[in-house]
Amino acid sequence: MAFKRNVEAYLLDWKSRETRKPLIIRGARQVGKTTLVNSFSGFYSHFITLNLEKGADRKYFEDFDDVKMISESLFLTYGIPLAEVGNTLLFIDEIQECPKAIQMLRFFYEEMPMLHIICAGSLLEFAIQKVKSFPVGRVEFLYLHPMNFEEYLEAIGKRELIEQLRIVPIRPVAHQILMDTFHRYAIIGGMPEVIKTDIDKSNLADLTRIYESIWGTYKNDVEKYTTNDTERKVIKHIMDTAPLYLDERVKFQGFGNSSYKSREVGESFRTLEDAKIIRLIYPTTDLQPPPKADLKKSPRFQILDTGLVNYALAIQAQMLSMGDLSNTYKGAVIPHLITQEIISLQQVSTNNPHFWVREKSQSNAEVDLVQVNGEYLIPIEIKSGSTGTLRSLHQFIDAVDHSYAVRMYGGVFSLEKAVTANRKPYLLMNLPYYLGTQLPAYLNWLVQQPVV
Repeated sequence: MAFKRNVEAYLLDWKSRETRKPLIIRGARQVGKTTLVNSFSGFYSHFITLNLEKGADRKYFEDFDDVKMISESLFLTYGIPLAEVGNTLLFIDEIQECPKAIQMLRFFYEEMPMLHIICAGSLLEFAIQKVKSFPVGRVEFLYLHPMNFEEYLEAIGKRELIEQLRIVPIRPVAHQILMDTFHRYAIIGGMPEVIKTDIDKSNLADLTRIYESIWGTYKNDVEKYTTNDTERKVIKHIMDTAPLYLDERVKFQGFGNSSYKSREVGESFRTLEDAKIIRLIYPTTDLQPPPKADLKKSPRFQILDTGLVNYALAIQAQMLSMGDLSNTYKGAVIPHLITQEIISLQQVSTNNPHFWVREKSQSNAEVDLVQVNGEYLIPIEIKSGSTGTLRSLHQFIDAVDHSYAVRMYGGVFSLEKAVTANRKPYLLMNLPYYLGTQLPAYLNWLVQQPVV
């Protein structure tokens, strides 16, 4: 089963360009990169696929130094006339296994521009370090993430709900069914194999081996790229314990009740970032765009997929019986998932979102997320409390030169005129959790509404 992914629109645009460059799809293992390209190959008359984990496929790059000779050899092997080069997709999978192949993408771009080339691989950041001359400016990147809620709706055949999801503002009639469907998605997460198995079996017990396999694969992969035994142990410790600290900001020194030093933990977190398994989300103190990460302050962390987190915490069965997921695992699961949804919208960049902090004696404040919309940096709180409890958000609104704020919660859509503790009026847009992927459209709508 090949799921339709939102990046397909980008791939079709890439296919139609005259100035097309070889495309490298980046993302963690098992987010669906190979399946995506195999499905996309249906738009071509001919498809050549290489897996560079196989010695026979690697030999094309090991035996030849000329891309035209590589192309001729491939076309002969696959029985494709060279005249069909413009109707052919060459897919180089697991390209990280041959740094020379990465380096040669430059020459494919310069000497074989008619050939459509897509590459994919896991742990590419580590392979790129071994490339003597990376083809900067001769390749482009596309980032693939776990499936977001909109893609999940497509996977389970709920296209009518996607149409409702895209209406701004959401119609009340669609709210409950979207909330109920999001509930299941929030429990299982967005890994394609998990979603496929859930569609086929619809039983959480059948997903256990999938989660175990994915997490075990990540552990085995990353350990290959550690430089010493200590780093290997620290990475294993982080992967074993990180879900337990989802609700906390990271303190590298002694992370996870360990004796590991700050430098050791920091380096291991960065290795996991390179592997796309964990992201460090740093705060900003800025009040207007562009927000800059304050690397001196403690970050939060984001694990690749919330379903993996829920499984690691053994809370999925408990979540099934909850009406509102707001308080799941100390209130940390839903903010994690909404951050995952926002990250999933980034297709051509890998910038992390930010949360906002003000750290002063007796006056600390922290807003869950901030999002850029034109000239505004808009605060987003993710909680179920009343407007009167939004103390940090009020401090942010009092400090900025606009009057727009968002709360994501387990209720219905509404727009209310609110007032901060310092009597500044502002518009608070209350969004149901399931609208994470639609946040940019809702921010565009919000800033067009009159405050007074």
